[in-house]
Amino acid sequence: MINSRPVIRLMSLAHAFAYRLTAGRLGGNVGNAPVLVLTTIGRRSGLPRSTPVLYLRDGERFVLVASNAGDDKDPLWWSNLKENPKATVRVGTTDNKVIARQASPEEKTRYWPQLVALYPTYSSYQKKTQREIPLVVLTPSE
Repeated sequence: MINSRPVIRLMSLAHAFAYRLTAGRLGGNVGNAPVLVLTTIGRRSGLPRSTPVLYLRDGERFVLVASNAGDDKDPLWWSNLKENPKATVRVGTTDNKVIARQASPEEKTRYWPQLVALYPTYSSYQKKTQREIPLVVLTPSE
């Protein structure tokens, strides 16, 4: 089987670059779902890692789906956040410092239908994998 991670990583880098270059005009949405650029600290490298991620806004909080396109492994950005929950999100031209945590079961029950309404493919991702796809809540840290 071919390892698709390098291709996905290259596409993510290009997406994040276009997003930053155009203040989110390019790559700011996938269908009806808004996109932010999440910057975490690599758990092995200690270097910043930026990834475009679909999100749901709940007041000052951002809710992300750690789907990894239905893969049985968590996305690297979620693995990084579990090691170091401090991150930055860029929405348009605004950077926000945030702290990440996994959504509670009650929060997941509330957010999941809203996220699937934004991006219906999430439901097929959940059917594709054996793992329970976590939701990640980012709250302002400053």
